Amino acid sequence: MNDADNDRDTLRLLPMDSAWLTLESPQNPLTITVLMRVDGLTLPELRAFLQRYWLAWDRFRMMPVEKSCGWCWQPDRYFDLAHHLVAVNEAMSVERLQKWVSARLNQPLPGGRPRWGFWLVPRAEGGAALLLRIHHCYGDGMSLLDVFDRICTRNPGDIPEHYGCSESRNASRVTDVIQACRDAIRTGFRTTEVEPTQTEKTSGPQWDDTIPESRHPALLEKATMNGLRAINEITGMVTEPEDSASSLKRSLLGRRHCRWSEAVALRRFLSVARRRGCSINDVLLACVTAAMRESLALPARQLNQAVAHAAVPVDIRRSLPASLQRADHGPGNFFGTVFVPLPVDGGFSLERLWRIKHETRRLKRSWQPAIAWGLVGLSSLLPTALRKPISDLFFRKASAVVSNVPGTREPRYLAGHKVTEQMFWVPQAGDIGLGVSIVSYAGNVQFGVVADEAVLDDPDAFLNCCLKELDLLAGD
Repeated sequence: MNDADNDRDTLRLLPMDSAWLTLESPQNPLTITVLMRVDGLTLPELRAFLQRYWLAWDRFRMMPVEKSCGWCWQPDRYFDLAHHLVAVNEAMSVERLQKWVSARLNQPLPGGRPRWGFWLVPRAEGGAALLLRIHHCYGDGMSLLDVFDRICTRNPGDIPEHYGCSESRNASRVTDVIQACRDAIRTGFRTTEVEPTQTEKTSGPQWDDTIPESRHPALLEKATMNGLRAINEITGMVTEPEDSASSLKRSLLGRRHCRWSEAVALRRFLSVARRRGCSINDVLLACVTAAMRESLALPARQLNQAVAHAAVPVDIRRSLPASLQRADHGPGNFFGTVFVPLPVDGGFSLERLWRIKHETRRLKRSWQPAIAWGLVGLSSLLPTALRKPISDLFFRKASAVVSNVPGTREPRYLAGHKVTEQMFWVPQAGDIGLGVSIVSYAGNVQFGVVADEAVLDDPDAFLNCCLKELDLLAGD
């Protein structure tokens, strides 16, 4: 079989999925970690649940393999759920569970098989703990949330109705994605507004590299303005000042630990947002800013001049061309990144909150998320030596990754058992050693922290600072 035949017969990873295989390092494996508390869940129940529902997604039976044509999904011919499911019968306090989860974070996922695994701790204090670790190439936080949303029911006696997704030959879709990456960089998905032909009306958005005809002077002007804006956006990303040297920018050791906070009622954040005239996301970022200000460990004089950014993932699914939006809700990576300047130099809580509000309003109107998505996708197609400039562009300018994932408003049930808590930890790439996760679920919010030991030796203090800032913003 020649290379062309082999290429046709493979399941290619989309560029933005394979990017997370090419950008990871031994110090920062790009693995997403999810922790759920599921009252009364047993190993036989979990095994039957995963066999029927989780494995209904073909991708979870496959492993990424690098071939001459690029990264491909290869079915595991010897797949056995026993290789991906472990029961830990040790009785664990909350403190012991946190240390145990940290230890799992430092264990690489085994090669030669699909890169995910579940651990069940049925005797954990506060209810059975279910841990999932999965490589980022399988999907981002939003797509994994969508998977669990489909297999976890609203009532204990219900069964999932719509779930699963097959993987199909996607050579044409890979081409569509590459074209979309180019368009994202060039126009931020903002296409020019012209009256579509009948063919265009039925075939979805069209992109054309040709110069618009003179009979469309408005189109030419708009295309020119889009091009200039794209150049301005990319220039802004490149010239954004780098973060100040601090304890958060130390060389990584490759040893990480994680913690998570107690649940806080979502209405507390909503109350602050209404009182202060901002969004809940602004309040959450202000809490993280206060904790990062303390973690910089800078003297007062340097702190007043400090610069720090957070790399914040942004869901761009609704901005994608129709040809790339999957109706079957399959997993994948469809997010861009914005670099939010955090006002760590601000000495007062309200000052920090209002400056955060200003920055988030500005970034909501920017093309950064789409451009970042396009750059990351195209970077996976470059030779190894050329990927580093892209990696540096994204990861040297931030001191932390901050991810906010909204869960369901009502509690869900897994295998008939109530999910009482839901937490995840975001991976970091490049030289970033701090990840902050914010999860809302069933009317509560929790903060999670994962950090390299070199940049943060006390994650509990970081979480306490986040909650203290909430108290300050809620005060008069």
